[in-house]
This record gives sequence, C-alpha cells and structure tokens, in this order.
Amino acid sequence: MGFRLPRIVTGTVTQSLQRSSSTRNGASPRANDVPKGYFAVYIGEEQKKRFVIPLSYLNQPSFQDLLSQAEEEFGYNHPMGGITIPCNEVYFLDLTRSLNDS
Repeated sequence: MGFRLPRIVTGTVTQSLQRSSSTRNGASPRANDVPKGYFAVYIGEEQKKRFVIPLSYLNQPSFQDLLSQAEEEFGYNHPMGGITIPCNEVYFLDLTRSLNDS
C-alpha cells in the first residue's frame, strides 16, 4: 500500500481527497472552486485547513460521527463557508484514507 498525500485542487479531480488553500489572494474561497460531486470542509483545532472531499463520504458512519461532533460544537453556523469539523488533521487524513481504501 502506498501513502498518498492530498494535493491542492488545480482543475480536474484525480483523487477523492484534496486539500485546497483556504483563501485565494486574501479573498474567501468561492463555491465554484469545488468540483461537482464534492464539498468543502474545514479541519483543525486551531489552524483550519480546507479540504475538498467526495459527497460519498456522507453515507459513511465514521464520517457521520464527525458531522455530529461538528453539529454539537458549532451548530449550523459555519462562518468559513464550509462545514467546520473539530478534529485534528492527522485523524481526518487517517479516516479519509480508510474510507478511500474500503
């Protein structure tokens, strides 16, 4: 098994998990930065990083647990423009890697 790191979104989608910059020239990210079939989430406890992930994760119980944690902590107010999930980046990457492998 290889170890894949997420990459910055640059155009076409070739991986199911991608990390994108949280801003573009100091402006907030635009909705059209997210390819069809994907959505943006912000991960991190202190410093938030934006990831673009496939909608198929919404069907996974382990990802639904993260969404429940986000709802408990933030409610439905996500000022960054995407869902903010309160977990560390390493845990999130491990979770998404396991979802990709299954």
